[in-house]
Amino acid sequence: MSAVSSSTPAAVDAGALPEWNLCDLYAGIDAPEVAADLEQGRGRAAAFQARWKGRLEEAAAGTGAEGLGAAVAEFEAIEELLGRLVSYAGLLYAGDTASPANAKFYGDIQSRITDIAAQLLFFGLELNRVDEAVIDAAMERDPAFAHYRPWIVDLRRDKPFQLEDRIEELFLEKSVTGHGAWNRLFDETMTALRFHVDGEELALEEVLNLLQDPDRERRRAGAEALAAVFRQNLRTFALLTNTLAKDKEISDRWRGFEDVADSRHLANRVEREVVDALAKAVSDAYPSIAHRYYALKAKWLGLDALEFYDRNAPLPGASRRDIPWGEAKETVLSAYRGFAPDMAEIAARFFDQNWIDAGVRPGKAPGAFAHPTVPSVHPYVLVNYLGKPRDVMTLAHELGHGVHQVLAGDQGALMASTPLTLAETASVFGEMLTFRSLLEKTASPAERKTLLASKVEDMINTVIRQIAFYQFEREIHTERRSGELTAERIGEIWLDVQKQSLGPAVRLGEGYETFWTYIPHFIHSPFYVYAYAFGDCLVNSLYAVYQDADEGFQDRYFAMLRAGGTKHHSELLAPFGLDATDPDFWARGLSMISGFIDELEAMD
Repeated sequence: MSAVSSSTPAAVDAGALPEWNLCDLYAGIDAPEVAADLEQGRGRAAAFQARWKGRLEEAAAGTGAEGLGAAVAEFEAIEELLGRLVSYAGLLYAGDTASPANAKFYGDIQSRITDIAAQLLFFGLELNRVDEAVIDAAMERDPAFAHYRPWIVDLRRDKPFQLEDRIEELFLEKSVTGHGAWNRLFDETMTALRFHVDGEELALEEVLNLLQDPDRERRRAGAEALAAVFRQNLRTFALLTNTLAKDKEISDRWRGFEDVADSRHLANRVEREVVDALAKAVSDAYPSIAHRYYALKAKWLGLDALEFYDRNAPLPGASRRDIPWGEAKETVLSAYRGFAPDMAEIAARFFDQNWIDAGVRPGKAPGAFAHPTVPSVHPYVLVNYLGKPRDVMTLAHELGHGVHQVLAGDQGALMASTPLTLAETASVFGEMLTFRSLLEKTASPAERKTLLASKVEDMINTVIRQIAFYQFEREIHTERRSGELTAERIGEIWLDVQKQSLGPAVRLGEGYETFWTYIPHFIHSPFYVYAYAFGDCLVNSLYAVYQDADEGFQDRYFAMLRAGGTKHHSELLAPFGLDATDPDFWARGLSMISGFIDELEAMD
């Protein structure tokens, strides 16, 4: 589908916006390779189980074809094959979630892959039961096994929380009809929602875009339309939230996690104390950053206080020009090129080889993401481009992910994936490069003020807002342990947390109590959100190192990205002299945002 609603800016030519070409994965749903790969995956998984189950301790004494190195290599190859199928189904579905054919294919692939994965589940569980000394000796003896040392180290961090094999198998198989099904219901519900504004029928992404409109009445109308539709669907969203929070609580209780967010911290390979320090540093900075900035913005707009729908309004006198796709492309590539030509060359492949889906159309998933697929193929990027300056920054952000995923791909299917805390580093760094490039080109104080204000708002959204989201999730999941939460109670928690973070200069009027409903991270990836704040503060510190660095920063930066998931955050940051366990680390990152606000205040 290529139709775009009439709300698409005239300067953004819908026909010029690329749609991704998924043929590098499969030619289509009915391509014979899909059925062949499913059958091959089933056969290889069954053969793998027959060969290795119950024999891993014995294999630890061997080398070559009989050693653990050969077993892990075969496991990785099967994971790559299955990952290709899952990636294709997921991307096809994201491109049009309203298509019954896409939805069926996505559901069928998920179900088939889960069945196949059940035959492989024993491998990690059994490896973790092999004694540490035996594993270490096997690595000394077998270089092929030693290659996977980072993956083994990560795997063994899960050991205290793994369950008996049959229970793990049940958890895996039930995921399709459990949290996976509720995730899909959320996606299809959000895609189907329609909002009526001034006689137009808009999808979610388009009506959210109205909250950046220069016309205050259009912003208000957009906010009212959002609240009206969210209210109509509150029972569904409350049921989704309660069910998934309970589902997570059951899993956490069985596995022995103490804190509601501990499973996410484990997956991110980050210590709870580090995240607690980040959350405290950011919440302590609410007054000096968000409260101060929004009071300043209210004054610029001539208001006693901002209504919640004024928060992302353009500044008076700011350029209201919609940015054509070609200009957005060159803006990002030029900024990347200024840092490192190799970085721009990798990013350019996404444009040249149709790895990007940029248009807004009915049925397409809202928001933006970069999906790595599998190392033998390449990543794909989805954005919903409407020509706003923030859309350019979103493009820079997702291409940062894409570059990271390309570079990390050499680590292979088991070790390419980066923990979320560091997965946001390249994306936020890409945004920072683009912003700094644009800032250097500003021709007047007014233009500089507009660009600085836009960056501060982006950083507040990335740091302050995401930590507020994290605190909201903590309260929801903690209170859910005592029973279901009504939609009204969820709204109360939402308003309380938002008031703390945004401050007295932002009025959270009627309707805003429903705005928790559309945040996909709460549904798909509980406690994911702090990774954005982690990445932004980290990049602020990293960029300061870059500004003062001698030759060699780019090489160290690329080495960090190429490492994928093979190193802990402490190892990756050490070459830059950074330490996330240092209490001053987060304060330094936040000081960059405060510094921008200082400059804006001085301009008044």
